Amino acid sequence: MTSLAAVRQTISVFALAALAGTALAVPASASAQQEPLPVSVTGPDSVNLSLQPESGEPGEPQVELGLRAPGEPVPDENGAIYPIHRGDYTVTVDASSLAGVAAVDFSRLGGWQGCSVDGLVATCSDYEIYAGQDYNDLGGIRLAVTDESAAGDFGTIEVTAAGEGLAFTGHTVDVLVGGPELQMKQLTEPEGFRAGDTFQAPLGFRNLGALGGKGVVLQISGSRGLSFPSTYGNCWYDPRDPDKLLDRSRALCVFDTEFAGGAAYGLNAPFPIGTAGFALYDSMYYTFSAVPADQVADLLAEGDYQAGAGPDLELVRVPDADPAGYTQHAETDFPTTNTFDLDLTGERLRARKGETVSVDVGFANHGPAWLAVLRSGGEPISFWVDLPPGTTATTVPEGCQAVDWEGAEGDYLCFVDTPILEDASHTFTFGLRVDEVIRNATGRAFFAYTMPNEGNPANDSGAIVLNPRGRL
Repeated sequence: MTSLAAVRQTISVFALAALAGTALAVPASASAQQEPLPVSVTGPDSVNLSLQPESGEPGEPQVELGLRAPGEPVPDENGAIYPIHRGDYTVTVDASSLAGVAAVDFSRLGGWQGCSVDGLVATCSDYEIYAGQDYNDLGGIRLAVTDESAAGDFGTIEVTAAGEGLAFTGHTVDVLVGGPELQMKQLTEPEGFRAGDTFQAPLGFRNLGALGGKGVVLQISGSRGLSFPSTYGNCWYDPRDPDKLLDRSRALCVFDTEFAGGAAYGLNAPFPIGTAGFALYDSMYYTFSAVPADQVADLLAEGDYQAGAGPDLELVRVPDADPAGYTQHAETDFPTTNTFDLDLTGERLRARKGETVSVDVGFANHGPAWLAVLRSGGEPISFWVDLPPGTTATTVPEGCQAVDWEGAEGDYLCFVDTPILEDASHTFTFGLRVDEVIRNATGRAFFAYTMPNEGNPANDSGAIVLNPRGRL
């Protein structure tokens, strides 16, 4: 394997040659002494081609190929990234065994320069290889069923490569027609559901594939306000990290049973999902996957799962399942009726002309719900601040900015990051210089609109009053 020092030396030589505008000459004896650079072809291990009609325009390639070389790409002081190998090499993609199984589209293989295609074999040529994988994209292959395709048809795509000074590891992609294709039962929040209740979720799936299989894994995850109060003997649990607000609790259940093509299945008992008193629009996601028992260990290794106790859950076949009740991705937000209480407060104080005073604008959530804004990725919420007349801001708190665009609701726009906990509070301190003493000069902090699930709109604004009449 090429040493890091040798790689750095090679990169420096290439860079100097490029700057000098001269050709790079490497003695043949030096090149011959180097060990071949190990490079592996990357791509999916398998593709399941659906026999279901495809809606809309043809989708993205199911097979994305690339190369992985040792190390990671590291830019130099000018931000440039150089290859760790320069020299001709070829990649051969042989899909001959897919004849009569699927149509093969090589048009997006090889990038802008493309590849030469002879029937179901494509040959791609290139010159540079970079460290890692990010800059070694080979492009994609789009597969589609034909009138000749039938459930159970199987073939492979064999990818090999060769080049002087390179030791390639090839890759094989298995292609199956009509394999298991699971859709999830859609869930809806029960009528009258409230925060603190337990959702008895009727989880299930429908196999659109023509072929069945053996081995199903159920994976469930829930955001901060959701929990799994019951455990089962064939399930494993990975609780969320309490220090990470956006982390999720997870459960994984294994069913080493057979399932048929075109059939629907559900659990022999609803899966309980508990909700906290602060829960509001918390996100629950679940999926059933066709996974053989010998692959379950790989899934469990992805988290800190602990075995459950109690009876095993079972899969039972559901007759006459309505296809309209199933979807590719099953995600449900609940509870939807809880409320939070956002509160904005100002200050009342006295000041002389020319004096600069600190004015605190308070922000708080009195609950009972948190405000997570999970669907929009936790983007901040905002409120406006109007300064009292006769004043100028000398200091502006972090998170606030002056605005002067047409249609602005106030002088300053302030942002509060989400999630906002059910007992959150924060102070925004402005420095205000009094340019003119005006009795009862009044500004305010306020929300431009009342947010859904706001339980107490009456305190959504707070007055900022300088030199009020009467007592403070």
